[in-house]
Amino acid sequence: MSKPVITTPDADLQILELDAWWRAHRDKAPDLFEIELAQAIELIGSAPGAGKRHAHPRDPVRRVMLRRTRNHVYYVEYGDHVLVVAVWGSVKGGGPDLTGL
Repeated sequence: MSKPVITTPDADLQILELDAWWRAHRDKAPDLFEIELAQAIELIGSAPGAGKRHAHPRDPVRRVMLRRTRNHVYYVEYGDHVLVVAVWGSVKGGGPDLTGL
């Protein structure tokens, strides 16, 4: 049974920015980021343990990679839902600021 996937306001903003950038700069595949993100959300909703663990002192953060767009979706599984806390470009170096968790 799938769990609902919820996004934080920070993740929503990151998604909007990444999608806008992708559409403006990748004219041969403008929908690719949106497609990969939808697939990742479906995956983490149905199999939350699928992502790799990401070191964080408080919550057990996991991440899945959007392979073709080279972005990561960072998320935390709770009892009744999955919370996406960041969507971050792997080429940026480092990771997102997750101190607010």
